Amino acid sequence: MKHDIRDKEDIKLMVDTFYGKVQASPILGFIFNDIAAIDWDTHLPHMYNFWAGILFGENQFRGNPMLKHIVLSKKTQMSEIQFAEWLRLFGETIDELFEGVRAEEAMARAQMIARNFLFRINEAAERESTGF
Repeated sequence: MKHDIRDKEDIKLMVDTFYGKVQASPILGFIFNDIAAIDWDTHLPHMYNFWAGILFGENQFRGNPMLKHIVLSKKTQMSEIQFAEWLRLFGETIDELFEGVRAEEAMARAQMIARNFLFRINEAAERESTGF
């Protein structure tokens, strides 16, 4: 029986499972593995802290993921297609592993994050193309 996201161990399970799917995705895997050349041993603990901050109010995450994604978007396409795949894999992971209020919150926050990142990436590209 599934349970809600209760603690940092559940966050770790969620993040590890999700990024395993991301790495295997034909739409996203090359972005993370080849273009961004993610060091997974470093990246995953940052993501544990990121999601623990969102879901539990912990304050251990340091970084500017928006800026990193904007910079990355200049190296490869990051459009509705990539963000839809990211959300699909995230939702699939949540649905497989958890149910409850925090699981729903994680999904809602992921949707907000994806929309915000896509908006800001498109905004940066527009500014760059128009010079404004």
